[in-house]
Amino acid sequence: MTNPDIVIIGSGIGGATIASGLAGSGASILMLERGEPLPATPHTRDTRAIFVDGHYRPKEMWREAGGAAFNPGNYYYVGGNSKFYGAVLIRYRSEDFSEMEHYGGVSPAWPFSYEEFEPWYSRAEQLFRVRGALGEDPTEPFHSIPYPFGPVPDEPPIARARAELKGLGLHPASLPLGVDIDAWLEDGKTGWDAFPNTGTGKVDAQSGPLTAALADRNIRLETGAHVDYLEASSDARTIAAVHYRQNGMLKKVTPKLVILSAGAVNSAAILLRSPSTNGNGLANRSDQVGRNFMNHNSSAMLAIDPRRRNTSVYQKTLMLNDYYLSDGKGGRPLGNVQLLGKIDGHILRANVKLAPKFALDFMAGHAVDWYLMCEDLPDPESRIMVDGKDIVMQWRRSNMQSLDGLTKVMRKHFRACGYPIVLSRPFDKRTPSHQCGTVKMGDDPATSPLDPFCRSFDHKNLFVVDAGFLPNSAAVNPALSIAAQALRVADHIRKSELVL
Repeated sequence: MTNPDIVIIGSGIGGATIASGLAGSGASILMLERGEPLPATPHTRDTRAIFVDGHYRPKEMWREAGGAAFNPGNYYYVGGNSKFYGAVLIRYRSEDFSEMEHYGGVSPAWPFSYEEFEPWYSRAEQLFRVRGALGEDPTEPFHSIPYPFGPVPDEPPIARARAELKGLGLHPASLPLGVDIDAWLEDGKTGWDAFPNTGTGKVDAQSGPLTAALADRNIRLETGAHVDYLEASSDARTIAAVHYRQNGMLKKVTPKLVILSAGAVNSAAILLRSPSTNGNGLANRSDQVGRNFMNHNSSAMLAIDPRRRNTSVYQKTLMLNDYYLSDGKGGRPLGNVQLLGKIDGHILRANVKLAPKFALDFMAGHAVDWYLMCEDLPDPESRIMVDGKDIVMQWRRSNMQSLDGLTKVMRKHFRACGYPIVLSRPFDKRTPSHQCGTVKMGDDPATSPLDPFCRSFDHKNLFVVDAGFLPNSAAVNPALSIAAQALRVADHIRKSELVL
């Protein structure tokens, strides 16, 4: 396969899912992944190794726009960041596809409606074998078919928390999850949120769509393949070649079609590093590549009752969207609340360096651990840039009033549920698991690099299919929306016969 029909760069949710959507098409497809398969070792269920020692964190450093370096939370393995994700596979609410006023400004509309996109959500839920329940969440949008499986069951302390929240008149609902809980627990009695997946218990990009795609003999995966840049044709209308490094060697491949799915930060960086006549990178007539970087405004919140132990193992089965569309008083949206995976003293140690271990163990053992998530709004000055080989992040957080409001209202609710101690701490740039928006799709090439099918307006054989295409971040996990769009784009490529 020296000159494949299609090259897919990246094996995360976008790349793996579009590969599965193109399987059986007859096209020869080469997937390039910079990482290697994640090995099964004792570290995979060791909270100290994962959260304190940073065993799986990348070696690379990014820089803030002011020059300070930091170690990002991106992972480079087959399956990408999804190997560590919380497996929350939730749809954007239908309102997220329309323009919406927030305290920090306006969230823009998608270039198509929820109704048009809904069948692809259903297909993605089937592909990722999502476990969930309809009818519990008042913000749940229309589903044309039910979830493939029933929800992951609440453990007793979480069933109690669900009842306590219901007692306040709220509407806790089961999280839609890509987790076979029995298979997951066979390999260790831990949660899955932020734990690496080396088995079959969590449906991630590798264990789900990539495995399905590689059953097609026309699809081949190369690992350790770090893409440096794309080369445009002489007339700049197409991508002529992909340049990458593998085992110390420089390599070049010349496909008919290029699908860039390296993640919102790295896809933007590859385009910006690529030579162009104007020096502005490729697919960038709009000057929007790298801009509009979004990463949810979020906090961890611990509801602690020193009188009651939380004996949960995995915990992460519950969400609350009562404040997703308004603040509950006729005001603007706040966001989503969902459980974190169960923390322990080592996980707390990663963020609280000086406290004694016994105190951290006691705190973790008596806490129910929550994740508060609010929409970050697009801003052209919130952006990813490159300086030589370095990635430079200029993240301008927005809409923080929503996170403040959600924090206050949930602290009040948890205290009313009988938790006298409620602590919260925001996540920072080291946790960019929901990064998005850097190569957005839209209807106008003057303002968006991509059309509604994620095809570059500038280069007719280039698609960008990862979280970078998202025009807004909403306030829910993005994985299912990426997968649904990848299936939609794959169908478009097949029907358009772009390479077939």
